[in-house]
Amino acid sequence: MLATTASFAQQMVSVAHVNSEELLEAFPEKQLAVEQLVTLNDNYKKELELMQSEYNKKYSDYITYQASLAENIKLRRMQELTALENRIQQFTELAQQDIEHQEQELLDPLRKKIREAIHAVGLEHRFTVIYDLADEGIAFLSPDAVDANPLVRKKLGIN
Repeated sequence: MLATTASFAQQMVSVAHVNSEELLEAFPEKQLAVEQLVTLNDNYKKELELMQSEYNKKYSDYITYQASLAENIKLRRMQELTALENRIQQFTELAQQDIEHQEQELLDPLRKKIREAIHAVGLEHRFTVIYDLADEGIAFLSPDAVDANPLVRKKLGIN
């Protein structure tokens, strides 16, 4: 056991850290992805505003003329309003899902490149561990820890 402990003590533990979010932000493709997502979001927002405007007009008309409407017409208009509310809710949910899906499709390849570059840097420089500061899983970080971001940036070919 003493020999094992001595052997373990002689092994050098090399710890480095990266910030994958910082690396992601450095990709020119990230800005293009953000621009595409903003455009998509704006398109959904405009459509939602049109739907909301239609709802508001129908609701306003209903309130204005409600006293003079026959019960069957009131019921039909209330059903129209309820159906429109449901469409707005469904549209909002589907839009959010689509935006999340598009974000994943645009950014996942970049995240994969980052993971692969971190792995390569870890092997090349024989780090025992590389912590990702973006995960916020570190309670203590030694001031002597090596910042591997420059090495990973070089591996990725980004500044």
